Amino acid sequence: MEITAKELRGKPGQIIEQATRGTEIIITIHGKKTARLIPYRTGRANNEIEDELFGLWKDTDNMGSVDDYVRSLRKGRTF
Repeated sequence: MEITAKELRGKPGQIIEQATRGTEIIITIHGKKTARLIPYRTGRANNEIEDELFGLWKDTDNMGSVDDYVRSLRKGRTF
């Protein structure tokens, strides 16, 4: 299903409800596909991490906590 950003602003509750039922929703801005709204699922198979946004960190063992690593990057440099 494709909707415009204006439609999303107009009836967000109905659109989110459709996504929770399993409908994938593509959001367009000025006719260009910009975002995808999909249902959030838990209990994945094969012990996959729950949040796909942190997938690039899953095979990295040498940095410890991802949160601590990101905080150290954001800290900045001192001279």
